[in-house]
Amino acid sequence: MSDETKSTRPLYRILSWVITLLTPVALVLAAVRLMLTPAFLPIEYNMPGFPADPYGFTKEDRLYWSRIASDYLLNSADISFLGDLRFEDGTPVYNERELKHMVDVKIAIQWTLIVWYISLGMLIALSLWAWKAGWLDDYRVGLSRGGFLTAALLVVILLFVLLSFGVLFVAFHDVFFEPGTWMFNYSDTLIRLFPERFWQDIFIYVGSIAISSGLAIGFGLRKKV
Repeated sequence: MSDETKSTRPLYRILSWVITLLTPVALVLAAVRLMLTPAFLPIEYNMPGFPADPYGFTKEDRLYWSRIASDYLLNSADISFLGDLRFEDGTPVYNERELKHMVDVKIAIQWTLIVWYISLGMLIALSLWAWKAGWLDDYRVGLSRGGFLTAALLVVILLFVLLSFGVLFVAFHDVFFEPGTWMFNYSDTLIRLFPERFWQDIFIYVGSIAISSGLAIGFGLRKKV
């Protein structure tokens, strides 16, 4: 081993752990991004046992209005994109409290995607560096370790979802939004479109996807004995 290689080994080991920590971020947020694709909504609304809207939305109504809400979260439009919406009788689809929350959600989604892009960009940049500088083994070990870390963290969260989703749901919203601003009447459009079952399923989907991908990376890239 050359003197240059010996001097850079500690750096590569540190970078390997950076990769380990970046991996859960990239995998979990990739799963979150999948939940924002057009294909997700019809899958969710057609799940067995998904609760009907007691105030009259049909499945088709939910698909129509939820797609517009999903589009708003990913486009560059201001809140008038939702604020100008009206039902057939002329009443607004969303009240002011709901519109304010959707602005907050859009900001949170935009920052989430930025974090995802940064984590992916760093992993790609580090992979190129590892390839050119000859520390691919350290990169692979870091990625494998990150896959197992992702699976372990998400198993814990999924257990929490199954055992006490209400507590987790409140804690999640209080972290990302001002307390109380995300609570609505059952008759409000947001609750009618996205009842608690919707969010519980999202946690389960994100957790399952992240666990599966984490284990695939962990076992697929683990260091051979």
